[in-house]
Amino acid sequence: MKKSKLFLALGFTLTLSLGLAACGGGSSSSSDSKSTNSGKASGEQVLNLAESALIPSADSSKADDQVGLNVLNQTNEGLYALDKDGKPAIAGAAEDPKISDDKTVYTFKLRSDAKWSNGDPVTANDYVFAWKRAVNPDTAATYSYLFDAIKNGSDIVAGKKKPEELGVKAVDDTTLEVTLSKPTAYINSLFAFPTFFPLNEKFVTEKGDKFAQNSDNILYNGPFQLKDWTGTNKKWTYVKNDKYWDKKNVKLKQINVQVVQDAGTGVNLYNTGKIDRTVLSAEYAAQNKSNKDYVVVNDSSTFYIKFNQERKGEKTPLANKNIRKALALSIDKKSYVDTVLQNGSKPANNLVPPEFTFDPKNDEDYVKESGAHLKYDKAEAKKAWKQGLKELGTDKISLEFTSDDTENAKKSSEFIQNQLEKNLDGLTVKLKNVPFKVRLQNDQNQDYDFSMSGWGPDYQDPSTFLDLFKTGGSQNRMSYSNSDYDKILQDAAVTYAAEPQKRWDEMVKAENILLTDDVAIQPLYHRANAYLQKELHQKLTKKSIWSRLYVQKYVFD
Repeated sequence: MKKSKLFLALGFTLTLSLGLAACGGGSSSSSDSKSTNSGKASGEQVLNLAESALIPSADSSKADDQVGLNVLNQTNEGLYALDKDGKPAIAGAAEDPKISDDKTVYTFKLRSDAKWSNGDPVTANDYVFAWKRAVNPDTAATYSYLFDAIKNGSDIVAGKKKPEELGVKAVDDTTLEVTLSKPTAYINSLFAFPTFFPLNEKFVTEKGDKFAQNSDNILYNGPFQLKDWTGTNKKWTYVKNDKYWDKKNVKLKQINVQVVQDAGTGVNLYNTGKIDRTVLSAEYAAQNKSNKDYVVVNDSSTFYIKFNQERKGEKTPLANKNIRKALALSIDKKSYVDTVLQNGSKPANNLVPPEFTFDPKNDEDYVKESGAHLKYDKAEAKKAWKQGLKELGTDKISLEFTSDDTENAKKSSEFIQNQLEKNLDGLTVKLKNVPFKVRLQNDQNQDYDFSMSGWGPDYQDPSTFLDLFKTGGSQNRMSYSNSDYDKILQDAAVTYAAEPQKRWDEMVKAENILLTDDVAIQPLYHRANAYLQKELHQKLTKKSIWSRLYVQKYVFD
């Protein structure tokens, strides 16, 4: 199988905004003499970086966004982490697990020297407690659906069984037994995902509602500890965790992070040596393409427009397929990425991104086998719009488009508004740009008409994208439901779990239903980002994939 050019935006790798920049806060990028944010030479490795938003949650059971998952990936670890080749490799476990002949029972022997930042040992019960907490409906964990792979996981999430019945148990303090609901091709990737990280039961219980609300109310078992985070502030720090079992191989001493939402501010901070890496908006990307520090980095994230079919208990005009289709066909995606983004992103006609996952039989890209969907087509858009209005018995519609309040998000919103209103007579689009945390809350409450959304894979398989839109799924917050779609994904996961080719063929069918038959969402672009970054980073981005451990332990030698 081809190696995926996989930059996971959400999940178990070190996302690029948190660890691949050059060391130091001054103009020097030499590895011999690093500087702190005060500019004084210290001989120690310190990063000064930017994040795009506040931390919504640092609770591993609840975090479901890029920023929160960044935090967890720096400060904690689970059974697995990715190595430098992007393959799940043992991290918290000392040896490869024993696997039953039917590939449903995994027995891990944990490291005896793994400790929490308060000195407590990391035990098998820490995994049992964390996993049962995540599947408990009372926790309302967004990623609880990932435990479908664990015995009884889906029934527990649905309230049909108790958390105590989850297929995980502590045989003793250092032996963890995990029973799967079925053979799962991507299980090692799940074991590396933050929702599967351990939690210290005594500490979490003692802290109660205060747990993970600020950096003082969290325990850490990873390379770094989070410091100076109050829960709402725009700056925080990671410092080396002296209790980490492999601390001698962690070369970074500290990472200073600040929230930067305006591209101009980011460029100014970069040019004055205050940060070591900054993402560029279209305007600044165009201005800096000849800069030696300029680089474009692709990832496997897809951004798309969500069509909410029911808002506050009432059906929206987007419950009409022809209205959805008209909107989906009315946006010139190539013009959008060329004129608004200008950062190397590509127009998307699929949910599953290209060069991500491949047919087990012939190594063909999933995207090629699925085919293109929802290409820009004004004539077809107008035809669908006219039919949709007729079916709704009206000649005009007003819709609200929700997105973030960053500079890039606002420009994107204006482009989409202009395209839709220009191509569809009788449509009024009102823009609602809100802080990231507010947008997440509106999405959870399904309080929007249509909105910009994006997804980076949690593991290397088409199902990490396709499963988002199953009926009743925790990420399906737009009232989309198709029993045929659900059955195909169920067959792929269960009936054909041990038959890779049949499973693959079913998943190819699923995307056609989601996009062509139902127009449930509109893929917009596969993301790339343009950055200014120090000289060391220019060398690093020639690698095909990054993991947190590789960067921390090897890059900064």
